[in-house]
Amino acid sequence: MNLSVLYRGPLASCNYDCPYCPFAKRRDPPELLRADRAALARFTGWVAATTDVRLSVLFTPWGEGLTRSWYRDAMTSLSHLPHVDRVVIQTNLAARVDWLADADPGSAALWATYHPGQVERARFLRRCARLTELGVRYSVGVVGLPEHLDEARALRAALPPAVYLWVNAAEGRRYDAVEEATWTALDPHFGYSVRPHLSLGRPCHAGETAVSVLGDGTVRRCHFIPTPIGNLYDGSWRAALKPRGCDAAVCDCHIGYVHLKPLGLRDVFAGGVLERIPAAWPPPASTAR
Repeated sequence: MNLSVLYRGPLASCNYDCPYCPFAKRRDPPELLRADRAALARFTGWVAATTDVRLSVLFTPWGEGLTRSWYRDAMTSLSHLPHVDRVVIQTNLAARVDWLADADPGSAALWATYHPGQVERARFLRRCARLTELGVRYSVGVVGLPEHLDEARALRAALPPAVYLWVNAAEGRRYDAVEEATWTALDPHFGYSVRPHLSLGRPCHAGETAVSVLGDGTVRRCHFIPTPIGNLYDGSWRAALKPRGCDAAVCDCHIGYVHLKPLGLRDVFAGGVLERIPAAWPPPASTAR
């Protein structure tokens, strides 16, 4: 069995103040941080013990995880487990990345987001350069807002061609043909993000070979369908895995629609689904930048 697990614990704090994020500059109280650390320790223990399944893990915290030592430790330890194919975290790269020298670069990877106005581009690029030195796979992305366009172009020009730069359509924003073409010049797969995907009743890998897990072990098909299908720690998740049609009318987030079977994105991102790196990357030089 191969299973992708998207884990999200109680952590909700972030050191950035992005105007498009509802969790910006939230500070978690000490008791919540202790609960998050304990929940993550329990989860990593489950991963280590579940050796009859080929696992891939994506940490999708509401806040920034890598400023917390327990997420760095979890990434490092899980990367060395022989039954873990990939361990990935979504991050703003605010924290130093030298700790990844102790991780297995064959399985550890990062999904990094650049937030103009929150960090200097040069500082962000230094973090990226260090990842390249360490041999760690990573993708880099931005939110497709008009005020981010110049920074996104400069970022693409500065990054190595082998690094994929993705663009997320801004929530609630409609893009005309010219805007879509502009952003597609930076990210050839922007078209998947720019329009919500009709998903109701359509077959999806979520709940079959991919699940969402909360800090208390509640297992859901994905982050966007709240109905539980079992619990990680009592084993009920195993019997719950089966092919299903989606219950949601639309799916507009990459970590959700990448699993919609009709889109075929598991093939587009083969070998890099969780860290959001296309299989055929880099493209020819004419489209790499």
